[in-house]
Amino acid sequence: METRKLGNQGLEVSALGLGCMGMSEFYGKQDEKEAIATIHRALELGVTLIDTADMYGKGDNEELVGKAIGDSRDRVILATKFGILRGEDTNSRGVNGKPEYVHQACEASLQRLGIDTIDLYYLHRVDPEVPIEDTVGAMAELVQQGKVRYLGLSEAAPETIRRAQAVHPISALQSEYSLWSRDPEDKILPTVRELGIGFVPYSPLGRGFLSGQFKSPDDFPEGDYRRNSPRFQGENFHKNLELVDRVREIAQAKEVTPSQLAIAWLLAQGDDIVPIPGTKHRKYLEENVAAASITLTSDELKQIEAVAPQGVAAGDRYSDMSQVNR
Repeated sequence: METRKLGNQGLEVSALGLGCMGMSEFYGKQDEKEAIATIHRALELGVTLIDTADMYGKGDNEELVGKAIGDSRDRVILATKFGILRGEDTNSRGVNGKPEYVHQACEASLQRLGIDTIDLYYLHRVDPEVPIEDTVGAMAELVQQGKVRYLGLSEAAPETIRRAQAVHPISALQSEYSLWSRDPEDKILPTVRELGIGFVPYSPLGRGFLSGQFKSPDDFPEGDYRRNSPRFQGENFHKNLELVDRVREIAQAKEVTPSQLAIAWLLAQGDDIVPIPGTKHRKYLEENVAAASITLTSDELKQIEAVAPQGVAAGDRYSDMSQVNR
C-alpha cells in the first residue's frame, strides 16, 4: 500500500488506516477474537495506522488494540485520543482539556495499550472552558518527555487549529468527512492545508450507511448507536437511502462496491488525506483496503459530484452537535 505524509514533522502512514472503535462499542455485538484477527490482517495488508481512543469501550478498546499489536509494535503507527469523559450513563459525555488531565489521560492510555510511546495523540474534543494553548502546551510536554511523538486535534474549528499550531506543530486533524459529510471542504480543509496539517477523515463510509447494506432502520442491531442518530431516523433515513442508491449505480458501472467507491473518492481529494474506515470484520477490511488501488477518472469524479454534492445528507451528524467544530 502507498504511504502518505501527515503534517510536516515526519509522520508517514499507510494511505488507509483502520478505525477500531466499533470493535468495542456502539455498533452491535463484539467479538474480540475476530477483532484481533482483523487488526492482524490489516497489518498483513500494509495498513500501518491503527486508530483508537480512551473513551471507546471506556478503555477496553485501547486494551484490545494493545493486545492485538503485541510483537508487531514496530509495524504500527498507533493513534489514540483523550478529552471525552464518559459518565455512568452511556450517553452522558463531558470534556476535559485541563493540563493536569492531559498527563493523567496519557499515562492511563500508555498503560492500557502496553506501550512506551504513543505515535499520534489527539485531543478528541476541544474543551471550551480551557484555552487551547493550555491543553496543547501540556500535550507538547508529553512530546518533550518522549511519551508522544506527534500531536493531533479532532473536530476543531479553524481558529482553534491556528491557535494550537502556534503552540506546537499539529500533524493531523481528524474530523468526519465522506460523500455525505462534506462540511470540512468549506473552511477546515483550506485551513489545515495552509498550515501543512494532514487530514484524517473518520466515518468515511457514513457510519456504514454508504456501504448500501442497510435498507431500513430495523436493520441495525439492538443497542446500535445509529438507531438514535438523526441521519438514520424517519424521513432522513429514506432521503439518505436515495443518495446510497445513486452511489451504488456509479459503483456498479465501475465494477466496484459502494464502499470502495466512497473510499476511492476520499483518497482522490488530496494526498494529504488518510481515511480510517472502521470495521471489526476481516472481509470488510479487505474490501476497504482494495479501494486504495482504485483510480477514478475525471468523468467519474464529476458523476459522483453530481449525485453527492455538498449538503446532500438529511439530518445532523450527531443528536448533539455542540461538541464539534469549536
